[in-house]
Amino acid sequence: MAKTVVRDEQRKRRRQTKSGEVLSHGLIIETALRLLREHGAQGLSARRLGLALGADASSVYRYFSGMDDLTLALADELMGRAVAGWETVGDWQADLRDLGLRIHAAYLAHPQAAVLTASRVSGRPQEIAADEAVLGLLRGAGFADAAAVRIYHVFIDQTLAFAALDAASLALPEAARRADQEIWQATYARLPELTHPHIAATAQLLTERMNLSAYPPALDMMLASAAAELAAYRLAATAPAAG
Repeated sequence: MAKTVVRDEQRKRRRQTKSGEVLSHGLIIETALRLLREHGAQGLSARRLGLALGADASSVYRYFSGMDDLTLALADELMGRAVAGWETVGDWQADLRDLGLRIHAAYLAHPQAAVLTASRVSGRPQEIAADEAVLGLLRGAGFADAAAVRIYHVFIDQTLAFAALDAASLALPEAARRADQEIWQATYARLPELTHPHIAATAQLLTERMNLSAYPPALDMMLASAAAELAAYRLAATAPAAG
């Protein structure tokens, strides 16, 4: 039988853990993020959470209906951290760029959690607020609804895809990550011009760039494309009718 999640008002019984802290939704989220950081997704379970919290594992189910419910809450927490303190400046491109970089950075601050949650749709308040903000920026800029939804789709999927990709690299064991980074210098930079002329010609540039995230330039390219589309749309709307 499915667990019954306790209502907010019933949670406030100020139940303490063995360490003396009051058990709460926020404490469970913070503890889950720590377990993910220390042990990866394999280390996140109700039993481990209970041990880390100094509480019975069943206590977790007073706040979450299951571990997947907790995963969705973690996704919403990361999005909430991204949008916290974010303010628009009145330029839709600058605002979207800032928001995208904030989301990417918030996920990379917790790479193990990012790998676990970046592909999920939580449908929770922080995620919904971010989606509303992006669509508001695009519609406010003058994009037609169909274009706004398409660009929003590209924006959020691109942001989370890069977050997952970059987080997966950060989540690797240190030795593996270092070995991957050294490949560009140890292998690509030494390929002979006779057999690999294009790699050899760009080897130095590849070595300098390929260990950096491609997200910022990809975001700039997407925004530039959207801006060009908006300019063309406005021009067509103001052009005199033929005939």
